[in-house]
Amino acid sequence: MSIFDIFKKLDAEKTVRGAPTYLVVGLGNPGKKYEMTRHNAGFMALDHIGEKLGVKINRSKFDSLTAEAEISGARVLLMKPQTFMNASGTAVIEAADYYRIPSANVIVLCDDISFDPGKLRVRREGSAGGHNGLKNIAEWLGSEGYPRVKIGVGKKPEGYDLADFVLSKLSDGEIKAIADRYDDVFAAVELIVAGNIDKAMQICN
Repeated sequence: MSIFDIFKKLDAEKTVRGAPTYLVVGLGNPGKKYEMTRHNAGFMALDHIGEKLGVKINRSKFDSLTAEAEISGARVLLMKPQTFMNASGTAVIEAADYYRIPSANVIVLCDDISFDPGKLRVRREGSAGGHNGLKNIAEWLGSEGYPRVKIGVGKKPEGYDLADFVLSKLSDGEIKAIADRYDDVFAAVELIVAGNIDKAMQICN
């Protein structure tokens, strides 16, 4: 590692002063059993963002694994709820209440079975669309007015059980297709935090 790499790493690890004003929440299920499953696309995308920012999302707080970082000049809390998908909202509301973060500043990264692997959609707000993690977050926040970045993980085959499908493992090809878009997910988060969600939609939609 060169001296420049060392300084870059130290820079990335600096603690940003002040409390977080945004939550960036990757959805998924904890444990090795669920690694590389379709429902864990949010976890995987958030891990990529953590790597880009030079932080490890491993601090236990708010029933989540967390890390603090700076995105677009704002302090953010990166969160991977450890409550299992259907109870994601309990972790999110705990952090949102603690830092007094409004729903509009809660950015959620999640899987979507309506799209082919790697296809992205950014939404400013809206219904859960059958996604139990999003539904639970809306219930606990008392609002559907939170932005989300949806990551396509493949369309559910007709007649296939929904729970079985979202908990199935991604193929190598699907993993690559999704991973190829993680930089775009990060760019979308940067734009949303910067107050330019319309541009984020242009990039991803």
